Amino acid sequence: MPADTSKKPSSLYDKAIVRPSTEDNLQISLTRIQNIKNHLDSAPRAQRLKGKVCIVTGVGSLKGIGRASALRFAHEGAAHLYLVDLDPTNLPDLKSTIEKKYPDVKVTTHAFDCASEKDITALCDQALKEEGRLDVFFANAGWASSDVLANLSSETFMKSIRINTLSCFLAIKYASAAMQKTNPSRGKGIGGGSIILTASVAGIRSGAGTVDYSAAKAAVNSLAKTSAYQLARTGIRVNSICPGIIETGMTTFAFDYAKMRGTQGKLGQLNPLGRWAIPEEVAQLATFLAGDDSSYINAQNIAVDGGLSSSHPTVPGKFA
Repeated sequence: MPADTSKKPSSLYDKAIVRPSTEDNLQISLTRIQNIKNHLDSAPRAQRLKGKVCIVTGVGSLKGIGRASALRFAHEGAAHLYLVDLDPTNLPDLKSTIEKKYPDVKVTTHAFDCASEKDITALCDQALKEEGRLDVFFANAGWASSDVLANLSSETFMKSIRINTLSCFLAIKYASAAMQKTNPSRGKGIGGGSIILTASVAGIRSGAGTVDYSAAKAAVNSLAKTSAYQLARTGIRVNSICPGIIETGMTTFAFDYAKMRGTQGKLGQLNPLGRWAIPEEVAQLATFLAGDDSSYINAQNIAVDGGLSSSHPTVPGKFA
């Protein structure tokens, strides 16, 4: 007999799979996130970055990827952290927090524009002068506008390019030169290092940011790929991280608005995990890329988005 074609396509949400309601999923997500926040307090110090000299930019936000990464780098035994942000307000707190919890880690802070060529050059030179080596540069400084295309000025567009893209270019150019320097007396017999750039899922495809921000982050993703080939055979790896919806200082307004409306449970609903993320989850990837465990990962744009960028737009639970 011919197959029965009158039935509608089955739902992706198979009846055998029990999924929580939006409210239940919110409570589960909050529990998961709290466990992630507490992870660093109980995690053993694996020393994955032992002896490494690291620069991290964009560390100023109390709820930021840069701060979370600096703490994670310290937890993993980095020898010296050079931490940078344009706003100096929270730098003393970050420095004292790390020094109190990890007294074996040196911390130096600077307040300057990460798109300033002279300051980035001076910072890389400082690391070489004081420590004799540079191993990791996490170019995390960034900025997001809020203007739609019709209201977007050329000044705002170029500001986005300067902060988000030029800062990464300068990090690659000057950190790579410093990373090629060898210093056997400081434990670096061959050149090499890891350069990590913060991009965004907005740089992968449309729908996650403004026109200028998306263009700037797409350029960052391109820098990771093209510069890795420019640095072929130097032992220097360049990768970008593409966060999805992360609760940071940059996205606070969206989270506060959702909480006010009682729609917090819908944040991140379009990705398979059905939730948003916190900076510590991005910091885990940054730490992996900074260390030798990722020694063969190069020229990649890695999404940390709960799976969002894996799919074309579709109605959740239905075939496209």
